[in-house]
Amino acid sequence: MARTTRSAPILSDAVRHAEARLRVTTPGEGFTEITAEAAAFLDGIAAGAGVLTLFCRHTSASLTIQENADPDVRTDLLTALNSLAPRDFGWVHDTEGPDDMPAHVRTLLSDTSLSIPVSGGRMVLGTWQGLYLMEHRNRPQQREVVLAFTGTIGHMA
Repeated sequence: MARTTRSAPILSDAVRHAEARLRVTTPGEGFTEITAEAAAFLDGIAAGAGVLTLFCRHTSASLTIQENADPDVRTDLLTALNSLAPRDFGWVHDTEGPDDMPAHVRTLLSDTSLSIPVSGGRMVLGTWQGLYLMEHRNRPQQREVVLAFTGTIGHMA
């Protein structure tokens, strides 16, 4: 029989909200890890317990939580996305170039926002998990990710 346990809840009347915008210059198609930048944001506001939300303000880039130990994982994920949304598919929408519509499809298949629990001022990520901005366009782009923390301030356990 399966068994579950949970920790005691952390209750606080002092819930706060903080946000910042992270500007990322991408090198073109691929993954840019932003885990350290998100952690620095939490440190900078002395986050305690709560939720960190990340939101990508673009329709041809997205966010994901993925393995950050083996770069082959990201290579294989790009191969899979290229298979699911190839650039030479014959897309009707090509006003911004042949890589634009497949970029929209790749964003549809992934995510533009992430929610990560925060405890003791740190993101509760798995051992090999990292936060990534995924660029779906061929050329370098300027991207913006909104970081928003809602929770307690002061590193509570």
